[in-house]
Order: sequence, then C-alpha cells, then structure tokens
Amino acid sequence: MKKKIAIIIERANIALGGAERSVFELATALSAHGLEVDILAAKGQTNAKNIHILCQEQQGKRTCYFTFAKALREHLAENRYCLIHSVLPFDFADVYQPRGGSFAESILRNAASYQNKLIASYKRMTAFANFRRTILLRAERKLCKNPDGPIVAALSEYVAEQFKQHYGLDDRRLMIIPNGIKINKRIDTGRADKLRAQILAQLGLKEADEPVLFLFTANNFRLKGLAVLIKAMQLASRRKTSRQAYLIVAGNGKTHKYRRLAKKLNVHRKIVFLGAVRHIQNALSIIDAAVLPTFYDPSSRYILEAIAADKPVITTKFNGATDLFVNNRHGKIIDCTENTPALAEAISYFTNTDNIRKASEAIIADNLEEKISISRVAKQLISVYNNL
Repeated sequence: MKKKIAIIIERANIALGGAERSVFELATALSAHGLEVDILAAKGQTNAKNIHILCQEQQGKRTCYFTFAKALREHLAENRYCLIHSVLPFDFADVYQPRGGSFAESILRNAASYQNKLIASYKRMTAFANFRRTILLRAERKLCKNPDGPIVAALSEYVAEQFKQHYGLDDRRLMIIPNGIKINKRIDTGRADKLRAQILAQLGLKEADEPVLFLFTANNFRLKGLAVLIKAMQLASRRKTSRQAYLIVAGNGKTHKYRRLAKKLNVHRKIVFLGAVRHIQNALSIIDAAVLPTFYDPSSRYILEAIAADKPVITTKFNGATDLFVNNRHGKIIDCTENTPALAEAISYFTNTDNIRKASEAIIADNLEEKISISRVAKQLISVYNNL
C-alpha cells in the first residue's frame, strides 16, 4: 500500500506564481517515486481528485489563517495521512517547507529594496500593520519555539541561516533541501524565433549586429532589483566591449517608473519591456544570459530555469539559488544588490562570446541540470519523511 501524504498550500493555482507551481511539480515528483499525494488548499480552481479545496465558500482572494487552520483540522480528523507537509506555518504539520523563506527576513529585505533609509525604516516599523503577515510571522516564531514542532525543510543555506538567526531554531530541526524545478521542458522553436525577431525589431537591430541579450524576469520589479539593473546597464554601456549588452525585461510589474529611469539614464534604446511571458523556456532559448539582482529570493526558480537552459546567470548573495552554481564558473554572484559597479562588471564580462561559451559549457560539464531537478528534491524529502 502506498504511503499517503498531504501537502498544505493556501491557493491551488499555478498561475499565481512560483511557489504554487513548485508545489504541484513536487507533488508530481513524489507520486513518481511511489507516494500517494493529496494537496490541501484553502482556495483554488481545479477538479483534480487529489486536490481538496477546503475554504472555497469564504469571500475574498485570501483566506484567514485561523479559518484555514480550522478547515484543515476538520479534514485531517476525517482523512488519514501518514505525514503532513505544509508550506504555511502550521505546528500540526510534520514538515514545514517555507517557500518564501522566513517571514522575519522577508520583512527586512523588502524594506531594504526601497533603497532609502527613511522609507526602509518606515517599512520595518509598519510591517506589523499588515495583519495577515503579522499572524503568519507569529505562527512561524511559535512553530520554531515549540520543541515538538515540525522539521523545517529550508530551500537553501540562506533560508536555513534565517531560521537560526531570527528564531534560534536548533540545527536538529533544520534540513537543507535545495530548491528544484521540472527539467527538460519543451521549447517551441517557432515561437522562440518569432520572439527573438520581435525583440531585435524593437531594438532596431539585426542578427549581424551580434547583440548580447540579458533576460530579467520578475513580477515585483522593485524587490528583484530592476532599478539597480537599469543603472548598471548605464555603467556597462560606457565600457568598451566587443559586443553590446541589451536588456529584456519580462513580467507583470508596472513599467512606467522604470521606463522613465531608463530614459533619464539614456539607456532606453537598449531595453525592451516584454510584459508577461507565458513560456519562459522559449525566452531563455533565445537570450545569452539571465540576470536577477534581487534584494530577496529564498531560491529563485527563474535562475534555476536559466541554468537548466545552460545559460550563464547573474544574481546576488540574497538569492538561495546560489547554492546550486559556482561563482565565476557558471555565473556571477554580486555581494550586495546596491553594488551597481559590480553588477555592471558582471554584465560586461558576459558580453564576451568566449565567457558566455565557457560558462555554458561548465553548466553542462558539471551536470547542474541533475542537481536542480525536482526529482532530486523528491528523493531528499522522502528520506526526511522516512526518518520521522
């Protein structure tokens, strides 16, 4: 008989973001390794038999933490599971895997992303005005202080350090299971070629110009460092390089502020704003390098997807995905998001054709694709499950 587990997530809808997509990919990978997996969600749009929507009748997009907790307890009282795996801080879970890292760290790094000491201070002081965030932060702290609480499965070394620093969590309750993604995704070459032609047309370029295309993908442009990146593009444009760097911005974020900044710095002709991109693997197939100078990311799916596409990556030490590649071999890690000169230098480094090729070849030679596979994550989690 298969071991039956439940994975708790607030919303069962992969269109909402990386955390939701990751949970669905994980459930599929665990099933492929012989487990029976149910997903327990407060809200969602699905008819799948293994997905149970427990608070659909509640008004609003989000569900109160306590309302969801009550619904979960009622479901768990009537349904038997060998193990409870939650991405929300419920102390009745066996494994807590915070997809967004710790709430304490996310508050601090969100404030830092405003790049203004007064605003950052204000954001830190008013963070508790957000009732929902406060409830989750307190639940997470309580979970960590409870000696009988769940094992915390951290997505990265960065996340593990957050739980030790902010909550004093004992090492014996911490497991580092680096993030993973579904690999070997199909590329629609026709659409990819059409996208590249569209980008070059918007930039006023031809293939013969040999542009180096850097792709930035996010929905929260501020938190992921787009303003810093645009400033770095200005610095990089002043350098003498064999090929010219161009920036492709993808995502649902509001662009007006960033378009104005690009124009002010006179790099607007080197930047294309694509809007939302449905199939990121198509976009990755036609660019040269991925860049995400983020202020905070527990472990970016986007950077892992770029590595899976054998593309060099540039990101910051505040991205847990740095656990899965080597600085100066597969990409570049910036020590501080606000270090614009270092980011500009990294961009300039990858305007060199040989440097792009060497990094891509190293990604393949070191088999990074296997290291970032969601199948590897499933195997590690199953090992944790078996030891509980």
